[in-house]
Amino acid sequence: MTESQTLEVRLDGDEQHTELLADVQAMDRGDDVEERHVLVLDNESELQRLLSPANLELLRTIRTHVPESMRAAAELVDRDFKEVHRNLTELAALNVIELEEQGRSKQPVVRFDEIDIELSLDSGDTDVASA
Repeated sequence: MTESQTLEVRLDGDEQHTELLADVQAMDRGDDVEERHVLVLDNESELQRLLSPANLELLRTIRTHVPESMRAAAELVDRDFKEVHRNLTELAALNVIELEEQGRSKQPVVRFDEIDIELSLDSGDTDVASA
Protein backbone atom coordinates (compact mmCIF):
# COMPACT_ATOMS: atom_id res chain seq x y z
CA MET A 1 0.00 0.00 0.00
CA THR A 2 1.05 3.56 -0.55
CA GLU A 3 1.40 6.51 1.77
CA SER A 4 -1.38 7.07 4.30
CA GLN A 5 -4.41 8.84 2.83
CA THR A 6 -7.25 10.41 4.77
CA LEU A 7 -10.69 11.14 3.39
CA GLU A 8 -12.23 14.19 5.07
CA VAL A 9 -16.01 13.98 5.28
CA ARG A 10 -18.08 17.06 6.05
CA LEU A 11 -21.69 18.07 6.03
CA ASP A 12 -22.80 21.24 4.23
CA GLY A 13 -20.41 22.81 1.80
CA ASP A 14 -20.28 26.45 3.02
CA GLU A 15 -16.96 26.05 4.85
CA GLN A 16 -15.63 23.88 2.02
CA HIS A 17 -16.25 26.68 -0.49
CA THR A 18 -14.29 29.12 1.69
CA GLU A 19 -11.35 26.69 1.93
CA LEU A 20 -11.44 26.02 -1.82
CA LEU A 21 -11.33 29.74 -2.56
CA ALA A 22 -8.35 30.16 -0.21
CA ASP A 23 -6.56 27.27 -1.96
CA VAL A 24 -7.20 28.79 -5.41
CA GLN A 25 -5.90 32.16 -4.23
CA ALA A 26 -2.78 30.49 -2.79
CA MET A 27 -2.16 28.68 -6.09
CA ASP A 28 -2.56 31.97 -7.97
CA ARG A 29 0.22 33.40 -5.77
CA GLY A 30 2.37 30.37 -6.60
CA ASP A 31 2.14 28.92 -3.08
CA ASP A 32 2.12 25.18 -2.50
CA VAL A 33 -1.27 23.82 -1.50
CA GLU A 34 -1.64 20.63 0.52
CA GLU A 35 -3.46 17.89 -1.37
CA ARG A 36 -6.71 17.03 0.39
CA HIS A 37 -9.44 14.54 -0.31
CA VAL A 38 -12.73 15.99 0.87
CA LEU A 39 -16.22 14.56 0.56
CA VAL A 40 -18.98 17.08 1.27
CA LEU A 41 -22.34 15.52 2.04
CA ASP A 42 -25.60 17.45 1.89
CA ASN A 43 -27.29 15.91 4.90
CA GLU A 44 -26.97 13.53 7.83
CA SER A 45 -28.85 10.78 5.96
CA GLU A 46 -26.00 10.60 3.44
CA LEU A 47 -23.50 10.43 6.29
CA GLN A 48 -25.54 7.68 7.92
CA ARG A 49 -25.55 5.69 4.65
CA LEU A 50 -21.80 6.12 4.27
CA LEU A 51 -21.19 4.92 7.82
CA SER A 52 -23.67 2.05 7.81
CA PRO A 53 -22.25 -1.14 9.31
CA ALA A 54 -22.52 -2.87 5.91
CA ASN A 55 -20.57 -0.12 4.10
CA LEU A 56 -17.91 0.10 6.81
CA GLU A 57 -17.45 -3.67 6.68
CA LEU A 58 -17.06 -3.48 2.90
CA LEU A 59 -14.55 -0.62 3.07
CA ARG A 60 -12.45 -2.41 5.70
CA THR A 61 -12.60 -5.72 3.85
CA ILE A 62 -11.64 -4.18 0.52
CA ARG A 63 -8.80 -2.23 2.13
CA THR A 64 -7.49 -5.34 3.92
CA HIS A 65 -8.04 -8.11 1.35
CA VAL A 66 -7.98 -6.23 -2.00
CA PRO A 67 -10.59 -8.42 -3.76
CA GLU A 68 -10.25 -8.74 -7.53
CA SER A 69 -13.94 -8.15 -8.21
CA MET A 70 -17.23 -7.05 -6.73
CA ARG A 71 -18.27 -10.70 -6.57
CA ALA A 72 -15.10 -11.57 -4.62
CA ALA A 73 -15.88 -8.71 -2.22
CA ALA A 74 -19.39 -10.13 -1.71
CA GLU A 75 -17.92 -13.54 -0.92
CA LEU A 76 -15.45 -12.05 1.57
CA VAL A 77 -18.24 -10.35 3.55
CA ASP A 78 -20.58 -13.35 3.05
CA ARG A 79 -23.41 -11.22 1.64
CA ASP A 80 -25.66 -11.38 -1.40
CA PHE A 81 -23.94 -10.10 -4.55
CA LYS A 82 -26.85 -7.77 -5.48
CA GLU A 83 -26.69 -6.05 -2.06
CA VAL A 84 -22.92 -5.67 -2.25
CA HIS A 85 -23.14 -4.41 -5.83
CA ARG A 86 -25.66 -1.76 -4.72
CA ASN A 87 -23.45 -0.72 -1.78
CA LEU A 88 -20.30 -0.55 -3.90
CA THR A 89 -22.05 1.43 -6.64
CA GLU A 90 -23.27 3.89 -4.02
CA LEU A 91 -19.78 4.22 -2.50
CA ALA A 92 -18.30 4.75 -5.97
CA ALA A 93 -20.89 7.47 -6.69
CA LEU A 94 -19.73 9.23 -3.52
CA ASN A 95 -16.08 8.85 -4.68
CA VAL A 96 -15.21 6.87 -1.56
CA ILE A 97 -14.08 3.89 -3.66
CA GLU A 98 -13.07 3.38 -7.27
CA LEU A 99 -14.34 0.58 -9.48
CA GLU A 100 -11.49 -0.32 -11.84
CA GLU A 101 -12.21 -2.35 -14.96
CA GLN A 102 -10.57 -5.77 -14.74
CA GLY A 103 -11.61 -7.61 -17.87
CA ARG A 104 -15.33 -8.29 -17.55
CA SER A 105 -15.45 -7.44 -13.85
CA LYS A 106 -14.88 -4.36 -11.75
CA GLN A 107 -12.36 -4.32 -8.90
CA PRO A 108 -13.36 -2.19 -5.90
CA VAL A 109 -10.41 -0.13 -4.67
CA VAL A 110 -10.22 1.90 -1.46
CA ARG A 111 -7.53 4.56 -1.71
CA PHE A 112 -7.96 5.80 1.86
CA ASP A 113 -6.92 4.18 5.11
CA GLU A 114 -8.74 6.65 7.33
CA ILE A 115 -11.95 8.66 7.29
CA ASP A 116 -11.99 11.90 9.27
CA ILE A 117 -15.50 13.23 9.89
CA GLU A 118 -16.20 16.86 10.68
CA LEU A 119 -19.70 17.34 12.05
CA SER A 120 -20.98 20.54 13.59
CA LEU A 121 -23.52 20.25 16.35
CA ASP A 122 -24.85 23.70 15.52
CA SER A 123 -28.03 23.41 13.54
CA GLY A 124 -27.08 26.36 11.39
CA ASP A 125 -30.16 28.15 12.66
CA THR A 126 -29.02 30.48 15.43
CA ASP A 127 -32.36 32.26 15.56
CA VAL A 128 -34.17 30.31 18.26
CA ALA A 129 -37.77 31.26 18.93
CA SER A 130 -38.47 32.35 22.47
CA ALA A 131 -41.45 31.06 24.39
